[in-house]
Amino acid sequence: MIINVRKLNHKSLNEMLQQYKGEITLDDCVGQRFIAAGMSDSDITINGIPGNALGAYLNGAKIRVNSNAQDAVGDTMNEGTIVVFGNIGDTAGYAMRGGRIFVKGNAGYRAGIHMKEYKEKKPLMVIGGTAGSFLGEYQAGGVIVVLGLNADSGKKIVGGFPCTGMHGGKMFLRSDCKDVKFPGQVTARPADKKDLEELKEYIAEFCELFGYDINTVLNSPFTVVTPDSKNPYKQMYVAN
Repeated sequence: MIINVRKLNHKSLNEMLQQYKGEITLDDCVGQRFIAAGMSDSDITINGIPGNALGAYLNGAKIRVNSNAQDAVGDTMNEGTIVVFGNIGDTAGYAMRGGRIFVKGNAGYRAGIHMKEYKEKKPLMVIGGTAGSFLGEYQAGGVIVVLGLNADSGKKIVGGFPCTGMHGGKMFLRSDCKDVKFPGQVTARPADKKDLEELKEYIAEFCELFGYDINTVLNSPFTVVTPDSKNPYKQMYVAN
């Protein structure tokens, strides 16, 4: 089904989406918010730019955006996949507790803030470009990968204050990160062979989606960031 949504407000659009299942294409999207919020059974392609909270509380649906997306992509998503072929705004993956987000371009501030995991649920966010400040702020679980592909010369792979308050999960940064200052409660170290094998699992779908050669992407220094096990806040937020 193809729907032209230019003249629909976000409430009308989302009421319409709840009535349909299966494959849906939304043409001429012009910033409507909360698209596919809480949906579980649909495969949605978006042409145009969706507004804030795309895929909020997503529960299994698949979303593909053939352009940029605004703030709070995948806010508190539980399951499913969001693929963005452009850039995304701030707070992508806020409190996501499952599912996967793949972004070809850059992410704004506070990507992965409060990301968490529980038992078999392990959220993943792969950012193909760079990420803004406060990446992984208060991260409690899941995996964040930033690849820095096609980044402007001299631009850091992440902005300031990455991993502030991080107390769970893991982060992979495609850089030696000599120009990045990490807080005292995390450990940042060069990736070893075992780490790269783990990383390959995380980025295989990213490379297939966006046409990158996985071996070329992996042929670079990577930094692995994890919380310090002595962090006193860990047991307050992470379920073992």
